[in-house]
Amino acid sequence: MRFSLPAFCTRPGLLAPALLLASILGLQGCASSTQGGAVGIERSQFFMLSSAQVNAQAAQGFSQMTANAVKEKKLNTDRRLTERVRLIGTALIAQVGAFRPDARQWPWEINVFESDELNAFCMPGGKIGVYSGIVTRLQLTDDELAAIMGHEIAHALREHSREKLSKQGLSNILVGVASAASGVDSSLLGSGANLFMHLPNSRAMELEADIIGLELMARAGYDPRNAPKVWEKMMTVGGKQGSSFFSTHPLGEERIAEMQSYIPKVMPVYEAALARNPRPASASGR
Repeated sequence: MRFSLPAFCTRPGLLAPALLLASILGLQGCASSTQGGAVGIERSQFFMLSSAQVNAQAAQGFSQMTANAVKEKKLNTDRRLTERVRLIGTALIAQVGAFRPDARQWPWEINVFESDELNAFCMPGGKIGVYSGIVTRLQLTDDELAAIMGHEIAHALREHSREKLSKQGLSNILVGVASAASGVDSSLLGSGANLFMHLPNSRAMELEADIIGLELMARAGYDPRNAPKVWEKMMTVGGKQGSSFFSTHPLGEERIAEMQSYIPKVMPVYEAALARNPRPASASGR
């Protein structure tokens, strides 16, 4: 990859960060974190931070969040709900190799946090959290819950948090904010879980998560035709509920239509999954 320094970077005080930027671009540059799958993900991504850096911070944040929930007696309090969430999550995780084989070896964790908030997440490196409110208040079926969890897992597989933090770091370097010693402003990597749960997603990232999530649920034997229903349910509550989910996952009829256009691509995968492991007729509607 060829890289030329912008003229302003040669001004006194900015040369070192600019040279550092050139070095980082040469080492990291553009790549894709996943294989295309049946849905055909091809967008190149810019990565400046390493997966190890981001995953370590995410693990720390998840550990902190889990410890707080234990202290408040709000972790996995509903045994049946926890078992259901983990069963669906495990089935989805078993399919991640279709997009990146290395993710099979991630130290996956799945917890249910007792909260009325409509939210769910998958932090970098495979740390999954589901808030009880999103399941109970929306009365999610297994297919709909698989759609949400598949969507969140897709964000982790595509390393969207790492991509967003890398772009933020690039911006900081360009204005001379980043540390010349590390090349990355330490404020970009906080230990709190909020860093990874509240970063806004671009439309491209959301679409990628939608369609990868469709394929993951289809491969796991959950009917992708039911995925749009959960987003329709979300639209009925909108941002009025004060959930951070709506700030990072913007909803809309256009988004649902885009998701529906990919369903035919994953139906053969779903049918093949059912042929290998038939599910009871009531399972997809439960």
